[in-house]
Amino acid sequence: MSTFFLDDALPDDIPVGSTWQLTGGEAHHAASVSRVRVGEQLAVGNGRGTVAHGVVLRVDTRGASVSVMLESVCVNPVRRPRVILVQALAKGDRDELAVQAATELGVDAIVPWAAARSVSRWEEAKATRGRERWAAIARGAAKQSHRPWLPEVEPLATISELPAYLEGTRMLVLDPAAAASLTELRVDERDLALIVGPEGGISPEELGRFASAGADRVRLGPEVLRTSTAGPAAIAVLSGLLGRW
Repeated sequence: MSTFFLDDALPDDIPVGSTWQLTGGEAHHAASVSRVRVGEQLAVGNGRGTVAHGVVLRVDTRGASVSVMLESVCVNPVRRPRVILVQALAKGDRDELAVQAATELGVDAIVPWAAARSVSRWEEAKATRGRERWAAIARGAAKQSHRPWLPEVEPLATISELPAYLEGTRMLVLDPAAAASLTELRVDERDLALIVGPEGGISPEELGRFASAGADRVRLGPEVLRTSTAGPAAIAVLSGLLGRW
């Protein structure tokens, strides 16, 4: 399989037979890390659905640019309904592991959530840095998994902001104590938002707020999963229910 690179500047309507030049960080990665050579195949996506496959024509020895002659171009439509991960901030790197795996599994958007029981806190400037960090992780995971669409990482949200932000979306709160199983869900045209709590779980007050906003509580199985694995596991289940897999 060809190596995949993301270049935001790649036009959506780039024609087959044209030459595209990777520059900047992606060119350096291609030349110095992946060590692509003339004649090798590679793929370039723009994170907006367009993926072009081609053959390497030239590699700058300094890693400044890589020229690719495009042999095929595919435009992938947005998948509907969308799957959104509302991931509570968690200690260590557990929330980042969730972002990485969720991206590889096809999540369409990620919302960082400052839950009541979150040990990690994004205060002021840290919220900007945290969002940028999650976006970088999602970008790397999208490249690894050859995703045509790059998931958007939204700004940090609080419990008071989430219901309005997710209005019109079917909210699914992952709760090991829920009576209904996620595998029993009947999907419709509405987007799906998976809400995952932190290590200490979602507080009773937050569960009440979600219930008042029309959210459904669902469980994955008899096991209690970590916050880093619950969201990705649920996305895998929904991928089957939605016919993505």
